[in-house]
Amino acid sequence: EVRLAQSGGGSVQAGGSLTLSCIASGFTFDERDMGWYRQPPGKKCELIGSISTDGRTSYGDSVKGRFTISQDASKTTMYLQMNNLKPEDTAVYYCAGDTNPDDCGRWARDTGYWGQGTQVTVSS
Repeated sequence: EVRLAQSGGGSVQAGGSLTLSCIASGFTFDERDMGWYRQPPGKKCELIGSISTDGRTSYGDSVKGRFTISQDASKTTMYLQMNNLKPEDTAVYYCAGDTNPDDCGRWARDTGYWGQGTQVTVSS
């Protein structure tokens, strides 16, 4: 059974840092490109970054230069390091075995390649 379990997140002041973790079971990241999505309150879901099976990363303009995606050597834990956080980064963050920017990881949500979500709140 495929599962993604997230941890981390919380509340931080603007300019601070947080790290989110995403642990996979039932598959490894050698098998799927992985993405991080976020859903701000009252706003559209956004794919903020991704990492391919060969480790290439890509970031949305809203987080480029501030967020970093990485994976551990076992290819079962993925991280989202978030630096210089801004109030507009406030959202629920999801890891996913999906990188489609157009449908908020619908396939991943339907198939289990979707984390449970983690709240990140940034205060000014």
